[in-house]
Amino acid sequence: MGLNFFRKAEPARAPELKASVTGRVVAMATGAGRVVWSPRDVVSLTRTGFTGNPVGFRCVKLIAEAAAAVPLNCQDAERRYEIHPVIDLIRRPNGGQGRAELFEALYGQMLLTGNGYLEAVTPEPGLPRELHVLRSDRMSVVPGADGWPVGYDYVVGGRKHRFDMTGYPDPICHIKSFHPQDDHYGLSPMQAAATAIDVHNSASAWSKALLDNAARPSGAIVYKGSDGQGMLSPEQYDRLVFEMETHHQGARNAGRPMLLEGGLDWKPMGFSPSDMEFHETKVAAAREIAVAFGVPPMLLGIPGDATYANYAEAHRAFYRLTVLPLATRVSAAVSWWLSGFLGEVIELKPDLDQIPALAAERDAQWARVGAASFLTDAEKRALLGLPPIAET
Repeated sequence: MGLNFFRKAEPARAPELKASVTGRVVAMATGAGRVVWSPRDVVSLTRTGFTGNPVGFRCVKLIAEAAAAVPLNCQDAERRYEIHPVIDLIRRPNGGQGRAELFEALYGQMLLTGNGYLEAVTPEPGLPRELHVLRSDRMSVVPGADGWPVGYDYVVGGRKHRFDMTGYPDPICHIKSFHPQDDHYGLSPMQAAATAIDVHNSASAWSKALLDNAARPSGAIVYKGSDGQGMLSPEQYDRLVFEMETHHQGARNAGRPMLLEGGLDWKPMGFSPSDMEFHETKVAAAREIAVAFGVPPMLLGIPGDATYANYAEAHRAFYRLTVLPLATRVSAAVSWWLSGFLGEVIELKPDLDQIPALAAERDAQWARVGAASFLTDAEKRALLGLPPIAET
């Protein structure tokens, strides 16, 4: 007992804990092979799919610019107007934008977020003095007790402005794309293409890392000594590195032949099959992005697409299946909204006869309708989308 007094006290042992034998395996496996997707909110999708992806950027720009350039006719049930207050308002909607800029911003917001918001500036009763496109990521719907919007909140930097929708006419025109699971917000093509955008961006990042880190060199210099020795001396290694950096790197030395001596041998290295699959994956992802937006891949220069016989056919399909449905829906919503301010029903419709891509189709339709002797002139005008002739 006396000798034990001089011994060092043993450290207290931690209490023994029971744990599953698979705990370490689970902890190690949770981060391996897990798919990481980008956030799906509007701001993140716009950053990754529009500003950070060339295919998404080009799809949005191509559709928005084409739809904004579609000429619009202003008419009512009796005649087509060449001069009208609505035409003047659309031609110059505000002090900073013209017609094309306003509609390009509106179409762009719908393609990026699925929602487009137009604000009417009405200092006095009557037609709005100005029209402005509001950013969709700053706008939120305020639903009422019956589910219909009673207001819209526009938030910028912590400051909020509410647009009251209980009066008439509405100060905000909300145009949204179809969304099967949301009653207040639309579904954008960007959301549908989010997975393909992540794949395309990841493939681009992999290619960039390959170039930056020299992950796949163009070749290797193999040293085989005469006496079986497989290593260079420090002096030989430094000289070889100096020769490579001085005479065989950079654009100035591209294609310059290499002189090897002393058992050195050049072994070229190319891309492995797995490396080539990354390129094919990137092309397939680009095609999926284009399909989600309704843009024929041929118009984007994506290789391997033979859906259409030629470029003109793809261009015509682009207008017929993507641009015109969007322009028709938006112009109908805007004209119905402006009719509430005007006090009379007017209609804005795309002028199909002024679209070069549809010239052949319109010529054939005009010839076919004009040759139909069993139709009256009024019926022919109705088939061609023209208002009836005003009686004099």
